[in-house]
Amino acid sequence: MTTTARRRQPFGLYVLIVPFVVMFALFFIAPIVYAIVDSMFSVKASGLGFGAPERIFVFVDNYVAALSSTSFVASLGRLLVFSAIEVPLMVVTSLALALLLESGRARFGRFFRVIAFIPYGVPGVIAAILWGFLYIPATSPILQSLSFLGLDINPLSTQGVLFAIANIALWGFAGYNMFILIAALNAIPSELYEAARIDGASEWATTWHIKLPLLRPSIILVTVFTIIGTLQLFVEPLVLRPLTTAINSDFTPNLAAYNQTFAQGNPNLAAAMAVIVAVLGFVFSFGFLRLVNRKGNRAW
Repeated sequence: MTTTARRRQPFGLYVLIVPFVVMFALFFIAPIVYAIVDSMFSVKASGLGFGAPERIFVFVDNYVAALSSTSFVASLGRLLVFSAIEVPLMVVTSLALALLLESGRARFGRFFRVIAFIPYGVPGVIAAILWGFLYIPATSPILQSLSFLGLDINPLSTQGVLFAIANIALWGFAGYNMFILIAALNAIPSELYEAARIDGASEWATTWHIKLPLLRPSIILVTVFTIIGTLQLFVEPLVLRPLTTAINSDFTPNLAAYNQTFAQGNPNLAAAMAVIVAVLGFVFSFGFLRLVNRKGNRAW
């Protein structure tokens, strides 16, 4: 390689890397830093309220106020319950769909793959509105039919609203996660299946001893995506809120931050709430990765 070529190589790398670094810093790092800084300030009215508001440094007072709020703490607990419902439900459903459609015995596999993926293309607001009509007895043919049979079900009741929201999220994202797992299944060498058939392995044995162990990285990826997605819960409860009294303005941490910003006029407290949710997402995601990557948990 000539000296001129060696000089051009670093320049070419900078041309490719610098735009990414700049965009990453502007649209990822900068908002995080701004939220953290903003959460440490508060706006106070000066004098009798006729002067300009004064921005003062309060350090962690907003975090203390957020964690001292019973409604915000309750929203965090509600979010944990929702995650406990949604994460295993999403992973199991996506995995079952992927295994069924790639089993080799599924008829019209391509058609059903498209049907399962279509809900992912529906915006979250539209999906929540569509399911909202199906959750109201007055407009839902399903609930009306069940009522005719003597089964009065209210999905938007206090006891059932989390499951109703989980169903919307499952409907919207199971197909997307299914395609991640299907791509991983297609990457498994066909020689492994042929060897299993020669050894007389059943379909269940092939799935348990070949497919699932090789799908492990993709299952972990889907699980992490779902954990992060559950912590971002916002659109569904916001849209369903006018339809039920079970959803209040602080139903989820994101709704509480939204309420503090646009209804209460306290964006600094909302920033503290957002940072708390971000820290929870970091802790749960990396905690899960640390758990599954322990030596004793790598057998499956």
